Amino acid sequence: MTGYGKAECLVGSDRYRVEIRSVNCKNADISIKTPFIPREKEMEVRQHIAQTLSRGSIDLFITVERSAENSAKTINADVVKNYLKQLESLSREAGVASPSPETLLPLALRMPDVFDTVSKELSPDEWDTLSDAIKRAVAGLDDFRTKEGESLKRDVFGQVDKIESYVAEVEKYEKERITAIREKILNRIAELGANPDENRLEQEMIYYIEKLDINEEKVRLRQHCRYFRETAENEPLPGKKLGFIAQEMGREINTMGSKANHAEIQKWVVRMKDELEKIKEQSLNIL
Repeated sequence: MTGYGKAECLVGSDRYRVEIRSVNCKNADISIKTPFIPREKEMEVRQHIAQTLSRGSIDLFITVERSAENSAKTINADVVKNYLKQLESLSREAGVASPSPETLLPLALRMPDVFDTVSKELSPDEWDTLSDAIKRAVAGLDDFRTKEGESLKRDVFGQVDKIESYVAEVEKYEKERITAIREKILNRIAELGANPDENRLEQEMIYYIEKLDINEEKVRLRQHCRYFRETAENEPLPGKKLGFIAQEMGREINTMGSKANHAEIQKWVVRMKDELEKIKEQSLNIL
C-alpha cells in the first residue's frame, strides 16, 4: 500500500504541483493538506482517491508557484496605522523620545497581518485542469503500487517456497525421531526395572507415538501454502485474506514444533517461523 505519485499543471500563469503518498493502513484514511481545493469539490476528490486506491493512509499535497502578477501583495493600511499609533503610545509611556515616522514605518511593516496576498477562486475550467492533475497523480501512485506489488509478490512467493522446502527437510528426520522416541521409552523402563506386558506396552507405545505424529500438520501446511499462492494470484484485493492464511500457517508450524521432540526438526521449525514472520510483515503492504 505504500507509494508516491505526482503531477503538474498550469492554471492560467500559475504552476500547480500535486503530490500524493500512501503508507500501510487497514482502511482508506485520506488527508487533504491543501487550501487550493474548493470545499464543494473536496468530497469528489476523496471519493476518486478512495475508489482508485481502496486502502492506505493517504496524504494529498498541492503547492503553487505564483506568477509575478498573481503573487502581488497589498498593504493593509488600517493595520499599519494601528501599529504606528501603538508604537508611538508605547514610546511616550516609556519616556522615550518619539521616533520619527521614517524609523517607525519600517518597524510597523514587519509586524503580522500587514500584507494581504491577493487570492482568487478557480474558475470551472481552471478547476478541471487542476482536477485532471490530481487524477494523474493518483494514477501515478496506483501504478507505483502495481509495480511494487509485482516485486513484493515474487518475494513473498519465495518465502512460501522456502517453508515448503523446510517441510521436506523435516521429513528426513521423522523415521529417526520415531526410533529415538521408542528407544528412550524402552531405556527408561529398563532403568526402572519394570516388566510390562509386551502387548500392552506396544499398544501404549503406538498411542503415544501417534500423538506426536506431524503428518496432518505437514499436509495442512502445504495446503495453506498452495492456497496462499492461489489467493495472491486470483483475487483482486487479497491482502486481508493472505493475513488470515498466514495465521493458519503459523498454527501448523507451532503445532509441528510442539510435537517435534527432535533437535534438528526444531531448527527447521524455527526457520519456518522466520520466513512466516517475513510473509506476515509483507502481507501488511498488500491491498
